[in-house]
Amino acid sequence: MANQDIELMAHLMRRAGFGATYEEIERRAADGYEATVEELLSPLEQPDIDRHILERYFVDWKEMNALEVNQAYLTYRMINTKRPLQEKMTLFWHGIFCTGNSKCEHGRQIQDQLDMFRALGMGSMRNLLLELSRDPAMVFYLDNCMSHKDAINENWGRELLELFSMGVGMDGHANYSEDDVKEAARAFTGWTITNAIPRYPYGRYSSQFVYNPADHDEDEKTFLGETGNLNGEEIINIIARQPATARFVARHLYNFFVADEPQVPAWQETPPRDPEAIKMLEDAYFESNYNLTAMLRTLFNSEFFKNARFAKVKSPAETVAGTMRLVQDFTHPKPGLHPIAMEIRYMGQDLMNPPTVEGWHTGAEWIDSGTLVERINFAADQVGNTNLPGIRAIIERLSAEGVTEPRAFVDRCLDMMGSYQLPDETRDYLVDHIEKGGALQAGTEDYGRRVGQTLQLIVATQEYQFA
Repeated sequence: MANQDIELMAHLMRRAGFGATYEEIERRAADGYEATVEELLSPLEQPDIDRHILERYFVDWKEMNALEVNQAYLTYRMINTKRPLQEKMTLFWHGIFCTGNSKCEHGRQIQDQLDMFRALGMGSMRNLLLELSRDPAMVFYLDNCMSHKDAINENWGRELLELFSMGVGMDGHANYSEDDVKEAARAFTGWTITNAIPRYPYGRYSSQFVYNPADHDEDEKTFLGETGNLNGEEIINIIARQPATARFVARHLYNFFVADEPQVPAWQETPPRDPEAIKMLEDAYFESNYNLTAMLRTLFNSEFFKNARFAKVKSPAETVAGTMRLVQDFTHPKPGLHPIAMEIRYMGQDLMNPPTVEGWHTGAEWIDSGTLVERINFAADQVGNTNLPGIRAIIERLSAEGVTEPRAFVDRCLDMMGSYQLPDETRDYLVDHIEKGGALQAGTEDYGRRVGQTLQLIVATQEYQFA
């Protein structure tokens, strides 16, 4: 099997999932790139994680009330899912359609929203936006339950246009007006939620969406040039067919899966990094009737994706989940999971509790002096533990291959990490470090220790922070 096939598959699994062990990468490369893309795009063909089983190990997961409990469950899913792209898309939408624990009725409300992203996040953009408009977490978070026909609250209407579907503008022009915000808000009056049933004695029952026709503004409205007695569903239909929406989704997919783009507020005046790639994704959006799987298929099979290796800074969630999938720890429920989940927070991504409705700023803004130290220390602690199954597998693989020449030893360690590449100067430093440690003897305890040490040096490099 050619090295380039392994390298390309490692790239795909970092982006379309949370990384993979070398053995999984080899297996998938043998299956073929396009076949693997199709498998990833068909998540329902793989088994899902059963939360009911997990509740037997973590009893506080039954109600999912606390933020930390929900974060631990989400982290467990990222580490163990057999549907990596579905879980990656859930994380993708969570960073765009932001709701936060700081303003929700209870922690599980956002977990229910994430379940909705899992169900619809790879389907129709129109259907996803419609369900988002009915999602109790979002209705509560953006105050649409406080919007009435005689007292309009514009929060939902504004963020729907600005942050969730179209963006402020593109190509130097605005995508909508202030009047469009107001008309959208009027159309969604009456879209509210029922009161949550008290927690005791049978446990919490989540709030549900309800439409109250008596509180809906029935007067004529004009939105993006279309006039009528518009309701929320018609607003979503109009939004879905806008060129601005195709551009918005395309740029977000490119930023998340391909290469770091400028932050969203700059998009009106800042052209895409790769206009041709964005155009391909926009075409896929309209040709497929707004289907997100079709856009993802176009993206993953494109040359611009295949050539964009290590062009993205890993998010904290990707850093933690990817490292844990590599070392193969917490592949089953056991004590210690919650501290692992908290590492994502310490690196700057408080899952299910973004700083604002705008979400997290990505790319280079993930990194500062504090979070970089946290990233390196966490990854080094994990890969340096030669008792973990994934690290033992790497040691045994290199021993079986009889890799003892220092340069080949460093190169194979890089391969095992997911075909990482280092600048010559950094690579030479690692080789020199191995040579100074004396001759390598495969199969010895010292050999395993030096594999772990080399992996620690690799995760301490700048290059490991990129996917």
